[in-house]
Amino acid sequence: MKTLRIGLIGTGFMGRTHSNGYNRIQNFFPNLEYKPKLQAVCSRNEEKVKAFAEQWGYASYETDWKALIARDDIDAVDICTPNDTHAEIAIAAAKAGKMILCEKPLSRTLAEGEEMVKAIEAAGVKNTVWYNYRRLPAVTLAKQIIDSGKLGRIFHYRANFLQDWTISPDVPQGGAGTWRLDVEAAGSGVTGDLLAHCIDTAMWLNGGIKDVSAMTETFVKERTHAATGAKQKVGIDDACLFHCHFDNGSLGLFESTRYARGHKALYTFEINGEHASLRWDLHDLNYLEMFDHSDDSIVRGWKSILVTDGDQPYMDKWWVPGLSIGYEHSFVHQVADFLLSLEKNQPCSPTFKEALETQKVCEAVIDSANNKQWKNTGVNWPC
Repeated sequence: MKTLRIGLIGTGFMGRTHSNGYNRIQNFFPNLEYKPKLQAVCSRNEEKVKAFAEQWGYASYETDWKALIARDDIDAVDICTPNDTHAEIAIAAAKAGKMILCEKPLSRTLAEGEEMVKAIEAAGVKNTVWYNYRRLPAVTLAKQIIDSGKLGRIFHYRANFLQDWTISPDVPQGGAGTWRLDVEAAGSGVTGDLLAHCIDTAMWLNGGIKDVSAMTETFVKERTHAATGAKQKVGIDDACLFHCHFDNGSLGLFESTRYARGHKALYTFEINGEHASLRWDLHDLNYLEMFDHSDDSIVRGWKSILVTDGDQPYMDKWWVPGLSIGYEHSFVHQVADFLLSLEKNQPCSPTFKEALETQKVCEAVIDSANNKQWKNTGVNWPC
């Protein structure tokens, strides 16, 4: 067994999910050639990073990410920081010859993402981006069914991602907890944070997105900045709607908002084909719903497929049929897939190059909304 020494940068929500992913590998994927070792974790607050290292089992800690990257005992750098630091950290890690696992979205802007892709390609380092919803078994099963041709010609793809946590005008922008509301840190609002997930899944399932027509809205125009205490303009999008054409001729409809009262994390998609349709809901993530027109008419209708059997994606690693898994397991699966890609010397999708295509769509969406016109994405899918 080979050891992959992990250096994690960032100790927030994503730092926890990734750390849990690494910690579960030995228990549930014991036959992989590579084993992750939590070598070091980095955050600016020494008290917090020390406690995080002790809680999650990291051998050491740093308070300067440049020091972590410079260490000879780090093989792979995992970036779990706000979006405005992704490019600088990734480029430095690539120049140091480290493998890179980067949280989504790849970058704040397309230009930043392009520089990141250039850096990792010049260095030839292994890389992946944490679009984890691909790794939920029901979503992976949807991919297998679509690739089999069972749906026939695809006509429609629709998705939404709805939250409600920023409705109060008293929620600040900036700082450790609410950097996603600060355009300088995040780059965009729901487009890069939530729709990026929907776009990545959509292109993985249904192919490239050719062009988009979008609208956005910022409902609360000013918020107090957590760092300065000053009221300032909000630069991110609170809500976004767009429709699009896919390369295969199908139509797409996407919606995301943080102003849908009653929804904490409603992520759904549906795909309608000539012969069958599929739909999935994060709130019921172990089920994939399917309508198959080839069924006898007297029993034809939507059916729910419980994805827990050992012959379904990833499930042979977990419990017995009928027993469910959850959100956190998608990160375990992504770690396992990355380790397997090293074993087979293959890319681990989505790579930086693939995630850049999602960034192209996000940028086209924002541009379309700002200019109130259709925009070509320039997407080249598959990469």
